[in-house]
Amino acid sequence: MYEFGAQQQIRGDHHAVWSTWTDMNRFPEWDPREVSTSLNGPFGVGTTVDSKQRGNPGGTSTITEVTPESSWTVESPLPGGKLVIDHLLSSDGDGRLTVAKRYIVSGPLTPLFRFWYGPRVRKALPASFCALEAEAARRG
Repeated sequence: MYEFGAQQQIRGDHHAVWSTWTDMNRFPEWDPREVSTSLNGPFGVGTTVDSKQRGNPGGTSTITEVTPESSWTVESPLPGGKLVIDHLLSSDGDGRLTVAKRYIVSGPLTPLFRFWYGPRVRKALPASFCALEAEAARRG
């Protein structure tokens, strides 16, 4: 098993950030990592998501957990394992929020994630978090 991720403090209205971050069909409009994202139903547990990030193969994930205004999780099957991605949002007060993504990989592809995918994602996440902040402000 391999776990990696990042967190960042941003400014914004909690609900606006949550609404932006869960409006998955519009990710490619603001997130520099996203090429395409398609939510196959309403945002909620059991709904599948087809997505592709720049420089990576696309795939299908399933939303497995949602705690409104706080967190959501998607899971993707991998050969002999799976990828779990947690999206976490918390208020720090005075319009400051912490956004975080945590990736948990299991199975035989774990070394690939450790040495290739993980470092690239960690490097790209700050720009995604800044873009989330800007898009939520624009929408708000």
